[in-house]
Amino acid sequence: MSEPALRLAGVEKSYNKGRPGEVEVLRGVSLSLERGEVVALVAPSGAGKSTLLHIAGLLDTPDAGAVEIGGVDYTGMPDALRTGARRAEVGFIYQFHHLLPEFSALENVVLPQLANGVAAAEARARARDLLERVGLAPRAEHRPAELSGGEQQRVAFCRALANAPRLLLADEPTGNLDPETSDQVFSVLLDLVRDTGLAALIATHNLGLAGRMDRMLRLDLGELH
Repeated sequence: MSEPALRLAGVEKSYNKGRPGEVEVLRGVSLSLERGEVVALVAPSGAGKSTLLHIAGLLDTPDAGAVEIGGVDYTGMPDALRTGARRAEVGFIYQFHHLLPEFSALENVVLPQLANGVAAAEARARARDLLERVGLAPRAEHRPAELSGGEQQRVAFCRALANAPRLLLADEPTGNLDPETSDQVFSVLLDLVRDTGLAALIATHNLGLAGRMDRMLRLDLGELH
């Protein structure tokens, strides 16, 4: 049996640890995501969902517990190894697209691949394929300012998947869109994730969107239910 795409075991995180005003954000959080699984993470504002996603994506380190991606425990690894793993194994999507404004949609999807050592021709071919999957092939040469909000976010999806990661982490990926566009763009994201077979943990306040995923996890008072 293959290792889970993501496994968190007993993860704890506090801010101002050991000092007055210490805030416990995560309390013994454990979860496992299998390849091909799309899981919703639902939490009220300030409950720690962004912290959990940052720890799962190797952007932050826990005070205690283990973070495994593909069966490899990255918890105590040097920063250089964690950075390499984050680039190759994890895709991130945020509420705002954060596309580079001076580059085209195609170039925004090519650049992460070049940073990961992929040859330019191969990177452009994969970028075109991803943009075609989300219906943006005709818009490939447009810069972000020339795209609608929904189109910008679809480019961000493609960028997150550019390096064929094992794990996708998304923080309110449609939260900046109107309800109709949000629903359409989320459908594109689900199709893209299921087609590629990676594991996805998607934080959302939208219970309607959460209900379309394979299962739902709730984070409350630092604990996962």
